[in-house]
Formats: sequence, structure tokens, C-alpha cells
Amino acid sequence: MHRAFTLVEILIVVVILGILAAIVIPQFTNASEEANASSTKSQLQTIRSQIELYRVKNQGDLPVTSGLLDWSLMITGKYLQQEPINPMTGSSTVSDTASSSIGWVWDNTNEQIYAVDKDGNQLTW
Repeated sequence: MHRAFTLVEILIVVVILGILAAIVIPQFTNASEEANASSTKSQLQTIRSQIELYRVKNQGDLPVTSGLLDWSLMITGKYLQQEPINPMTGSSTVSDTASSSIGWVWDNTNEQIYAVDKDGNQLTW
């Protein structure tokens, strides 16, 4: 005759698995956020270097239309293949003010581009 697991034994296993999940899942979430931040920093460096290349090849002019960075000028000039999507927000939109619905902030005064995080904060990397 085979001995079956008791309800108490099964509950103990479930509780142990729950505790392990509570410890492990936040670490994966944190790793995912760190990966997004790293990817965003890398993209930002590429964008900034391509903006500088555009400036050098266009007698100091920036790829700006109506005071905002214009991806189409970067794409048609072969500086970018496509509009870069910010991994933190999932957007390629450029604005002059930070919000969670955009990807990038163009500071026309400093002639600099910045990334935006998922909470809409402008990142100053």
C-alpha cells in the first residue's frame, strides 16, 4: 500500500515555495529595470554621437525643427535607421518637457537630449 502526502505536508511545501518566490521575483524585477536603464544609456550615447556627427557634417546646424529634435532629419541623413525607442517608456516621441508618455526630452537651450524614465522624470545621464 502506498502512503500519500498529507494535507499538512502539501501546505508546508506550498508555503516554502511562496517564500522562495517572494525572495526571487523582486530580484528579477530589479534586474529587468537595470537592463532597461543600461539599454537606455547606450541608446542615448548613440543618439548624442549621431547628433554631433550631423552637426559636423551640416556646418554646425542641429537636426531641429520648431525647437525640437527631428528624427526624420536624422533618418533621411542616414544618421539613424529608425526613430529610437526609449526602453523605459516604450516611446520615441521627443518633447521639450518630461512626461511618462514620451521617450526623450530635447533641451533647446543646452542643445542636449535626455531620456525619460517610466515615471516621467528626465534623466540627467
